[in-house]
Amino acid sequence: MNAPLLKTAHLTMPALGLGTWPLKGAECEAAVESALGLGYRHIDTAEMYGNEVEVGAAIGRSAVPRGEIFVTTKIWYDKPDGPSFRAAFEQSLGRLRQPYVDLLLIHWPSPTLDLASVLTALAELHAEGLARAVGVSNFPSKLLRRALDLGIAPIACLQVEQHAMLGQQKLLDVTQPADIVTTSYTPLGKGEMLAHPVLTGIAARHGATPAQVALAWLLSKRLVAAIPKAAGPVRQAENLAAARLTLTDADLTAIAALPKQRRFVNPAFAPEWDC
Repeated sequence: MNAPLLKTAHLTMPALGLGTWPLKGAECEAAVESALGLGYRHIDTAEMYGNEVEVGAAIGRSAVPRGEIFVTTKIWYDKPDGPSFRAAFEQSLGRLRQPYVDLLLIHWPSPTLDLASVLTALAELHAEGLARAVGVSNFPSKLLRRALDLGIAPIACLQVEQHAMLGQQKLLDVTQPADIVTTSYTPLGKGEMLAHPVLTGIAARHGATPAQVALAWLLSKRLVAAIPKAAGPVRQAENLAAARLTLTDADLTAIAALPKQRRFVNPAFAPEWDC
């Protein structure tokens, strides 16, 4: 089973993918091979993850044609200008052993970010076909609006922490009208969603798992994708099956009523989230 596709003017992307942080080495390679064998067609990695070589090797060995696999990578925030960003991305392509990626993102906004310069690099890489689509990650709404207002690069995606306890409605109010996909990382809240009584209750009524409920809630939203990390085939298959779960209006209302300010990823270099 493959995940449904999200389609916009700028990209066509499977709504459910495999997150690979913090998988490394042989475990990462095996996880990507397993996921592709199960029907995943969206693999997410990053320069900082230190696993692009393994991701690329698994894709190269797969029987799935490259054109059917959506590959995302991200360039770390210590490349705050166009030339350094481009040079780092070219190295990423080499590690992945790919002629292009399907989506290239700014991983985090640096305090010294020259936004116009990096967006120009993204636009050029997109125009050259090295990145089929481009976007940003971990941008708060004000910075995302600024990037859109500059009109330099065709921003197709925002990747950000999002789950049943962090709804990110302020960002969705920007992305959805702009036809931008929001990709949710940490969609299971570092596992905390798996024991939440509201989600476990809904799961019991559907004969599903709490993880599937948490993912189905995200996938019920317009232009929202999710990239849960799972190393083994059992959990990978469980997550992929979430795409078949349809929650009731009552389920969606119950999850929407949960507090939505629980953040699990907030490093010292993170931006001001509420601006």
